[in-house]
Amino acid sequence: MTTDREPVLTGGCQCGAVRYALYAEPAAASICHCRMCQKAMGNLFMAYASVPRKEFAWTAGAPATWQSSQIAERGFCQQCGTPLSFRYLTGEQISVSTGSLDEPARARPTAQIGIESRVPWFAELANLPASATADAGVPGGAAAVVSRQHPDRDA
Repeated sequence: MTTDREPVLTGGCQCGAVRYALYAEPAAASICHCRMCQKAMGNLFMAYASVPRKEFAWTAGAPATWQSSQIAERGFCQQCGTPLSFRYLTGEQISVSTGSLDEPARARPTAQIGIESRVPWFAELANLPASATADAGVPGGAAAVVSRQHPDRDA
């Protein structure tokens, strides 16, 4: 999709090979705990934000896709593996993984779905001891890490 519009939000994969733009604020942001989303994200849940397909464009590269069921497909970066999108094949919406947004805090979840698969200790996570990345015991210290991650925003 080529557009002269200014994006409302942008995002992309960890390596920067695939980038996208949202041309409208997400209509919904949710957390899905279903087992399929857990496996697709390699995590406890999938956080995602949805917009109409007409308000979305891939702006650099293109994702690889996998049809995870007869009704839906998921997009991901073939180079670095970042999960990027979810869409129903016949739906009018596309969802992007919240973590792939350049400003993930702007897509605050308003609902949880798939709670039949939610891990029983999920509600306790906010009460765990917390530390900053620099204090997490990275081998060689956090200062020794040279990130290969694409910066948030198009560079």
